[in-house]
Amino acid sequence: MHDVLTTTGDLRAWLAAVQADVEIPEPGSGDLRRFRALRDALRRLAALLTDDTRPAAASATGDIEQAVADVNDAAAQAPAWPRLTYRDGELHQSTACHATAAQRMLSAIAHQAIDLFTGEDRIKLRACYAPGCVLYFVKNHPRREWCSTACGNRARAARHYQRHRKSPRK
Repeated sequence: MHDVLTTTGDLRAWLAAVQADVEIPEPGSGDLRRFRALRDALRRLAALLTDDTRPAAASATGDIEQAVADVNDAAAQAPAWPRLTYRDGELHQSTACHATAAQRMLSAIAHQAIDLFTGEDRIKLRACYAPGCVLYFVKNHPRREWCSTACGNRARAARHYQRHRKSPRK
């Protein structure tokens, strides 16, 4: 398994990839620590919900209560409130938030995870059992078995290899 969040540069690249329409300034080491803590907490909670025992998917956050606390801490990073504005002769609503772009993204991910883990889709959450994969996905189609087509291809290739490999010579 390769960790793609090892430096603040890695985090910035990931944030830019998932939030392409927002300019992301260089995140700090605290941001990196919070994103890694959230990732580990989400992995632990997803493993709980899916009864996942894969060694490769083990989380650095072993304790459920700590994982819950980490998600809640992340969700609270970007408190937002409605704001009334007046422009062009009309009243409008906007959202105010005094958080950085990284904090807003961290909080949004935590909010989405809370919705997933407590909503109707939680029963559709699955672990991807493709070789080497540590991800989870929502099974939104009855025949879906992997998190991505790449994992599906990898799993089929591994099955093909197992069926066709030569037995050892005696």
